[in-house]
Amino acid sequence: MHTLVEEHMSQESELVTLDTTNVREMLSGSGYSDRAITYYIDKPNMGYLPDADQVTELTGECGDTMKVYLKLDGDRIKDAKFQVLGCPGAIAAAMAAVDLVKGKTLQESVSVNDRDIFSELQKIPDQKLHCIRLAVKTLQKAIADVRGHKEPDHQRELDH
Repeated sequence: MHTLVEEHMSQESELVTLDTTNVREMLSGSGYSDRAITYYIDKPNMGYLPDADQVTELTGECGDTMKVYLKLDGDRIKDAKFQVLGCPGAIAAAMAAVDLVKGKTLQESVSVNDRDIFSELQKIPDQKLHCIRLAVKTLQKAIADVRGHKEPDHQRELDH
């Protein structure tokens, strides 16, 4: 015996499944890999850390904004989360960035670059590559802020 509430909940569940399928198809048709689409839909590293040791926010040229929260254990990134106001490319890039740095030292993490995130995502549209750059810059700025520098070590080396 179904109640009206149970029937409504079942219909909502079916709509969410249909919406996810439609979103997957749209993103796939736009040039996103299955892995990038999963990062966007699941958003495994989205949110905030109330006890974060470092919070850094950047806004990209396109207007997308990323805020990264880092929880440290000594010199190691114990946990990280992003809040992202942006497109699927920005969200997927930020989610992948966290997977690449969680559990690593600050020195290991500061070396994560665009190519690393692109490899993790496997494929995103060319016009969304700037989203990867924004995730890298936000992460590197957060690490530099933790260290008390204005820019990451490897960037200073490139400038000299």
